[in-house]
Amino acid sequence: MVKLNPYLNFNGTAEAAFNFYKSVFGGEFANLIRFKDTGQGTHLSAEDQEKIMHIALPIGPNNILMATDALEAMGHSFKPGTNFQLSLSPDSEAEADRLFQALSAGGQATMPMHKEFWGAYFGMLTDPYGVQWMISYDPNIPA
Repeated sequence: MVKLNPYLNFNGTAEAAFNFYKSVFGGEFANLIRFKDTGQGTHLSAEDQEKIMHIALPIGPNNILMATDALEAMGHSFKPGTNFQLSLSPDSEAEADRLFQALSAGGQATMPMHKEFWGAYFGMLTDPYGVQWMISYDPNIPA
């Protein structure tokens, strides 16, 4: 079964926003990765290296609110109103590929499905209606 979770983009305020959401919803962060922790942010300023590459806050038993700081230094852009993506977590690489192909038909593949440094099979796309999607199959996370 595919899981659907919102993925938010912030303009350098992801940590503050998620501390706020944590105060509202409770719980603990499932992941908090800074750009400096990835080994891919070495060209960033010291300030940007401290920004959030990925953060996740479980909300209830089946939902996860996730986010990143969209850094201009990494070619990202931030525009309020379009600063979110829908993240799908399928049960297999084959299902990830199927969803990616189907959703990107008539749209734009912005990052083809591939193995990422954190272990997931991951890709990003914009569908024909302008909705941004992330697809991530991680064999290390139980279904």
